[in-house]
Amino acid sequence: MTGRKETKKSLTPGFISEDMQFIADAMLGRLARWLRFLGFDVLYFSDISDSELVRIAREQDRRILTRDTHLVQRKGLAHPLLITANDPLEQLMEVFGSVKMKPVAPLSRCVKCNSPLVPITDKSEIADTVPEFVFLQHNDFLRCIECGKIYWKGTHPEKFMEKIRDSIDKDR
Repeated sequence: MTGRKETKKSLTPGFISEDMQFIADAMLGRLARWLRFLGFDVLYFSDISDSELVRIAREQDRRILTRDTHLVQRKGLAHPLLITANDPLEQLMEVFGSVKMKPVAPLSRCVKCNSPLVPITDKSEIADTVPEFVFLQHNDFLRCIECGKIYWKGTHPEKFMEKIRDSIDKDR
């Protein structure tokens, strides 16, 4: 028994459980970005102290993702998840296995700042922002509401999702 409360909600495509908010420690930047790409709300600060990480996790009811064995042993933490793998894909599979979740809304959060992405309705407004080839080849673009980063569904997201699906299928 892990002592972790089980969630009764099923995670189906397009559904992000309110219970699935995380904060990652300074050693898990790549994992944080990958989870954000998959649609999960993950706070990450490269220079955060353990006490600040714990304070934010408690205030915002976030689950701590950490590689720090001492942090996991702190009393009063609500379900921290100790990540043991070094490889980011293996780390991702650890998270999926521990909280019984799957990718729910790829390309819905900014990998840089964690804010939601919104569709760009008139692609002409980003003509000078993206490479010309990308602009000509794609019609659907997304913009981060906070930092303004532009996203599109190119081959990189497709390959990344295929890699994740293969890993999830392998773990079944």
